[in-house]
Amino acid sequence: MDKKLQEELKIKLETEKTEIETNLKSFAQKDDKLKGDWDTKFPNWGGEETGNDALEKGADQVQEYGNMLPVEHSLEKRLMDINHALEKIGKETYGRCENCKAEIPEDRLKVFPAARFCMKCEKKHV
Repeated sequence: MDKKLQEELKIKLETEKTEIETNLKSFAQKDDKLKGDWDTKFPNWGGEETGNDALEKGADQVQEYGNMLPVEHSLEKRLMDINHALEKIGKETYGRCENCKAEIPEDRLKVFPAARFCMKCEKKHV
């Protein structure tokens, strides 16, 4: 692979990594005990309200928490793929299919820089 293209893709990966981490920080916190894991922050309503208002507010916050869990999971997965691609760049194995070892086409990497498989193997893998 052309070194210039590899450097461009590395910058693209690092930029996306920063964006994902910023997004995650807005509603989750890093789990220090488990590498790559983030935990959606559970709502902590302060009890300023009582009665039905408090129950309604609490229910809304719990629903929002539930809605954010799959978002967290999706972003974590994407972040793991990006980190894996960056490691491969460091080991000089980037751009090769992890299954058949063939070169992943540059057009695919330009669209999806964290690609782990060529299209043929991707279809088998999914």
